[in-house]
Amino acid sequence: MKFLDEAKVYIRSGDGGNGCVAFRREKYVEFGGPSGGNGGRGGDVIIEVVDGLNTLIDYRYQQHFKAQKGTNGMGKDRHGANGKDIVLKVPVGTQIFDEDRTTLIHDFTALGEKFVLAEGGNGGFGNAHFKTSTNRAPRNANPGEVGDERWIWLRLKLIADAGLVGLPNAGKSTFLSKVSAAKPKIADYPFTTLHPQLGVVNADGREFVLADIPGLIEGAHEGAGLGDRFLGHVERCRVLLHLVDATSEHAGKAYKTVRNELEAYEGQLAEKIEIVALNKIDAVTPDELKQQKDRLKRAAKKTPLLISAATGEGVPAALRALVEVIGEAPVSNKAKGGAQAEPWAPPTG
Repeated sequence: MKFLDEAKVYIRSGDGGNGCVAFRREKYVEFGGPSGGNGGRGGDVIIEVVDGLNTLIDYRYQQHFKAQKGTNGMGKDRHGANGKDIVLKVPVGTQIFDEDRTTLIHDFTALGEKFVLAEGGNGGFGNAHFKTSTNRAPRNANPGEVGDERWIWLRLKLIADAGLVGLPNAGKSTFLSKVSAAKPKIADYPFTTLHPQLGVVNADGREFVLADIPGLIEGAHEGAGLGDRFLGHVERCRVLLHLVDATSEHAGKAYKTVRNELEAYEGQLAEKIEIVALNKIDAVTPDELKQQKDRLKRAAKKTPLLISAATGEGVPAALRALVEVIGEAPVSNKAKGGAQAEPWAPPTG
């Protein structure tokens, strides 16, 4: 399934039904009086967070959503039926923006959360509503109110506890595949990962969600490479694991390249807690490893962890460092659900 984290859709709530002008005309009923019913209320446009979704791909193939109109009132004091609501289902972490793409309407962070985006129009009153002691035969009724319509943007920011950042080919996908059940594409060329990947990691009995973000390059905030389009997915992370390739020309420069892009992004990513790790230590000589470690230590102003995602060396220590920052209570519902899920067993009896 293709990953889609942004979609533009048109929504319209239902119009209210018109009120009815009618009079009771029956044999042996001398004074029938007005009997026009009220119109029904139009349906609402509701957005609901559901489980099992991690992309907005459904909104690529359908962009228009209209709630049902209210039914018109009828004679014999029959009120019109209310229009049916329409529900747009989105994954946790979805944000709703106005058509200008900057005005935030609502931010969904909890499973099962609902938000009425556009209310349906009220139904009009029939002439029976206007009957009084001095106006016994009103001949007027109200039309139904018009529903609300607008274009909106849906933008998904994944709910993850920790995020993987680094240059292309830093080993992020390999790391994710080793510590979780995720199966990202792994190859020896830049930009192998084109979409964010999620994996549930179990470390020392605690589970958390780890997000692999496509690699950044110099000038990403200006649109170079894949740009900084996917950095929004690490805005909700509590901690970043910054992987630096030990086989690169200069580990310190590689680190600073990514840090510059994080600082240029408006989401305050540079202020997040960061754990720095030198990856692919199995692919360099001891002398090269010492040199790269010293370069990275000077650039990051902290001692980096030494790991090899391919062999697993140092990986448990990196996971423990992430867990210490995340704490016992995972920030995401997905992590909580994964941690509390019981293993499947065949039914007994």
